[in-house]
Amino acid sequence: MRHRNGGFKLGRNTSHRRAMLRNLVTSIILHDRVETTITKCKASRPIVEKMITLGKKGDVHSRRQALAYLMTDEAVTRLFSVVSPRYATRPGGYLRIVRTSTRKGDAAELAVVELLGAEQELNEKAQKRAEAREKKREELQKQMEEQNPPAEPTE
Repeated sequence: MRHRNGGFKLGRNTSHRRAMLRNLVTSIILHDRVETTITKCKASRPIVEKMITLGKKGDVHSRRQALAYLMTDEAVTRLFSVVSPRYATRPGGYLRIVRTSTRKGDAAELAVVELLGAEQELNEKAQKRAEAREKKREELQKQMEEQNPPAEPTE
């Protein structure tokens, strides 16, 4: 019987599981969207929500608690300056978990875990990447034309 043995074990020992969840939570805060397995998404949800709640408090003690858990100072800065103000009036439920597909290697169910309200920022990032890709493609095309001038038709 598994009475009072709740929580996700994730097939890891305690230190590995804690380190993995810390990395995952840090990545979610830094990138707003991460693709991973459904079980890891469900395990990380309460931790991310706790971090956002700490960010909403905004005092020094909360910042130190976040620093103790998150892996980078950059993540803590982003949590307190960008992510938490986004949810100032929201009482909870800061994440969305969307099932996407199954992984080819081990048939694990994958999902995307994302922060609500980050769609506009993510769309802007994607648009910038697309513009940079298009610009690079044009430059490569221009270089190819300079190296190989088109052959002139002979009469």
